[in-house]
Amino acid sequence: MPLSGPLYERVTSAPPVPAGLPLVVALTGFTDAGSAVSRVVDHFRTDHEPEPVVSFNADVLFDYRARRPLITFDGDRLVEFQPPRLELSLAHDSLGQPFVLLAGYEPDFAWEAFVDTIVGLTEGLQVRSVTWVHAIPMPVPHTRPLGTTVSGTRTELTEAHSVWKPHTQVPATAGHLLEYRLTETGASVAGFVLLIPHYLAETDFPAAAIAALDSISVATGLVFDSDVLREENREYLEKVDGQVEGSDELTAMLHNLENRYDAYMAGATQAQPIIHTGDLPSADELAAELERFLANRPSGDDDRHPGLG
Repeated sequence: MPLSGPLYERVTSAPPVPAGLPLVVALTGFTDAGSAVSRVVDHFRTDHEPEPVVSFNADVLFDYRARRPLITFDGDRLVEFQPPRLELSLAHDSLGQPFVLLAGYEPDFAWEAFVDTIVGLTEGLQVRSVTWVHAIPMPVPHTRPLGTTVSGTRTELTEAHSVWKPHTQVPATAGHLLEYRLTETGASVAGFVLLIPHYLAETDFPAAAIAALDSISVATGLVFDSDVLREENREYLEKVDGQVEGSDELTAMLHNLENRYDAYMAGATQAQPIIHTGDLPSADELAAELERFLANRPSGDDDRHPGLG
């Protein structure tokens, strides 16, 4: 059982957080197909220098025996312990636009208390929107754009980008509960489920992280430099394609998945995937996404977000 104690503590050296920023949520936990969320968390922490505002107590929220932290053994010494981290931070995108970031492990315990805390923090910080991502395996081909299922209160995103709208029950995550509670408050919230090829779900699939970043960009207008990930993805896909070409069984499987995907996209949905998994998006694709985002921004938004105007 987790120890009793405070759920979180405010960081005394934390910078002031302006009102009206978007909140981005990236929690690693139950399922992370293609290592999508893990890579996104690493990307944010490495490239966007988040400054913690609130630090959550792992001894209260984290199950150490289920997800053991790493420790480094060097010859005859233990030299580094990597404790689990879950922080609410102020970060900036590649253009310097500020946003609030909740990133780290998914809590194992005290979900209701954790979610109540986040809802309270979003209200206190007056965040303008909440966007979160996670990834699941699906029988889809890697040769087609990665699709998303979009939930929440932002119908413009659901209509434009939710390519699969199931009616089912699924094992919940803390992100699901957070979205559910935020919806009850009338908040602007969107959850993106990335649909990752099932045969690549256990690998570190760079396109999954790219899809996560692009989903966040479409929902928030934030801009992230994913050039390194895209180069990794090109090399990764070359290796995958080489393996497929060398196997009649894999080739047949891929063709079947492609046929099913194409038939579904042609007849079952008007929504469109957000990104392409190979080369960089074309200028027309980028312009179309920016135009769609600007068209769906609330009136008066320009005054609050000069970096986008």
